[in-house]
Amino acid sequence: MPINTSSVAHIRLTVTDITRSREFYESVFGWPINLEVPADADAETRERLAFLFGGVIYNVGDSRVGLRPGADDRFDEDRTGLDHLALRVSSRSELEDAATHLDSLGITHEPVKDIGVMYILEFRDPDNIALELVAPK
Repeated sequence: MPINTSSVAHIRLTVTDITRSREFYESVFGWPINLEVPADADAETRERLAFLFGGVIYNVGDSRVGLRPGADDRFDEDRTGLDHLALRVSSRSELEDAATHLDSLGITHEPVKDIGVMYILEFRDPDNIALELVAPK
């Protein structure tokens, strides 16, 4: 019998520079932080939160997106693993607003595209991880 799931609980992205990536994701999305090791954490707290590897987990609606520092490597969607991360917005006008926001941050992006079944806005994070915002038609 197949395993019955209802949604994606979380995804964690491995990044080369946690400070740079946090600045990017927080300036682009402004997601609230769900979990991180406090700067003044005692040894017991640091041990309990060691699974974060010095990273952070954000609330994204009913899901979570985490960042954790990893090897000094660059993302390539043509290798086995993640191809891209797509996040849903409500409308094409929200995609247009997102493009304006990315412009204000100096982040390169593709134009909003109509791909038939939905609209998409594509861009990349500092580690070249492919990100999409998608909106229904």
